[in-house]
Amino acid sequence: MALLRTRGVNRSASNQLTTMTIAAVAITALGLASRPANATEPQSTAVTTESGAVQGVHLSGNISAFRGIPYAAPPLGTLRWKPPSPPAHWEGVRQAAQFGAACLQLQGRLDNIYADDPFSMSEDCLYLNVWKPDTAKRAPVMVWIHGGAFSGGNSGTGIYEGAELARHGVIVVSMNYRLGILGFLAHPQLSQESIQHVSGNYGLLDQVAALRWVKANVAAFGGDPANVTIFGESAGATSVMDLLVSPPARGLFSKAIIESGYMVSNAELRTSRYGLPSAEDVGVAVAKALGATTIKDLRNREGSELVQASAKTGFVPLPTVDGWLLPHQLVDAFDQGEQARVPILVGSNAGETRSLRTLLPPVPASATEYEGKVRAIFGDLGDDFLKLYPSSNLEESVLEATRDGLYSWTAQRLALKQAAVGQASYVYLFAHTYPSEVPLRVEAFHASELPFVFGHVGPGFHLPPNWPKPPNTPEEQALSDAIMNYWTSFARTGKPTSSGAPAWKPFADGESYMEFSDKPQALAHPLPGVYALTEELVSRRRAAGNQYWFTNFGLASPPVPAKSAPPSSR
Repeated sequence: MALLRTRGVNRSASNQLTTMTIAAVAITALGLASRPANATEPQSTAVTTESGAVQGVHLSGNISAFRGIPYAAPPLGTLRWKPPSPPAHWEGVRQAAQFGAACLQLQGRLDNIYADDPFSMSEDCLYLNVWKPDTAKRAPVMVWIHGGAFSGGNSGTGIYEGAELARHGVIVVSMNYRLGILGFLAHPQLSQESIQHVSGNYGLLDQVAALRWVKANVAAFGGDPANVTIFGESAGATSVMDLLVSPPARGLFSKAIIESGYMVSNAELRTSRYGLPSAEDVGVAVAKALGATTIKDLRNREGSELVQASAKTGFVPLPTVDGWLLPHQLVDAFDQGEQARVPILVGSNAGETRSLRTLLPPVPASATEYEGKVRAIFGDLGDDFLKLYPSSNLEESVLEATRDGLYSWTAQRLALKQAAVGQASYVYLFAHTYPSEVPLRVEAFHASELPFVFGHVGPGFHLPPNWPKPPNTPEEQALSDAIMNYWTSFARTGKPTSSGAPAWKPFADGESYMEFSDKPQALAHPLPGVYALTEELVSRRRAAGNQYWFTNFGLASPPVPAKSAPPSSR
């Protein structure tokens, strides 16, 4: 961790950032393979965009797919670490049968449940994909943002194929965006180049550019540019939260779906706060560790080399609070009511951390050791912590404490804050498990809702080789159908409904939520006590100003500050 030493970060902060690096690797889910077009796929009718005409492929069920459409110029050479530029115009009809290359990233381990076959990568990667019903006319639009800890992921992977969702009468769009050091490096010299005097959020700027492309072009595909829902999972869900509070993204969407998002503290551009060095200081240290003195030096390096070398320095890609694209920390922006006034659908999974065990601290050897650590860390909140996470089942308590600190708290906080500005908020808990998960001990794991959201339950769908496959039964397909109905009806009207399934009430109506287990169940009061405790912990860290909140929950937490200010109102 030479990078951390060059920053003069104390050992505690260094250990915390080391944990963040491990988390970034662990949450790099779904850096999966893009598949080439099937040679037998017939051509679709051509569609004319602002940059030129595109011709995709015609799929079964009267769906057409357009893959690999450029929404921005390739960010190469002097355009590396620049806001995205418009794509070049082309003459004639561009073939859109194959996905564009994924953005440069580390190739993930091939032995975990998220890993797929190796895929094509390039710095020339700013492409998007469109799935449309052939009869679409002013159809609602759903724009997908993939996960991968801002360091991996690929919109061309089979698990994100949008055809099944499109069969529910919506236009589905997915995009690539710059990742890792190429998408999230801040540096004083880059800030000097910027009209806004900022740097660090190039991947988020790509997402904004893709949304602008949708607004300008989706009508040509039969979509309604005034009815756009952004949705994403993991880092994609956190991106959705970032876009909710980003002024440049305002007006580009009218609804949002957040699946397993995490409302973390982010580095600020020029200020060290919450135990994190400034993003510009990190950038300077990264450049030094890579043997570069200027941004020109870094631009002269091969992109793949930078990705590999920066990972070794301990660089963790996350969005930066720059005062422009992200004016404030997410918690502050939502507290101050700065977010877009749009309905949201938000939730998390019951077993989030079962597939992310590198996020977890070691399980203590005994109940006595566990309780001693809890009381040493949480002080006057120790009893409250032990009521939620008792010593009677140590492994489950360690799993759930990290799950709740990252995901459960985020979902409820978003719902409450959105309701506070007069917008409907719908909360879910995905608790569904099936037999192939049990031997792997990953019941209801992080991202396990995705095959159900995209309708990929049963034969003929591409899931990663090690992914525990849902059984091909009518019950599993019925659950997937219900979830797709809820998601697409929300995109259409702002209210999730599904014929024959329970009515889904807003969270503000008695803390109502939908639990997806073997079938949808309308319940109330999800995970009692979790929100109040985690909110108190985060409030104390915010008041102290020297602790971040990301993976330092449960036994991974430093000693929690004493109460010095009232917690944020619920």
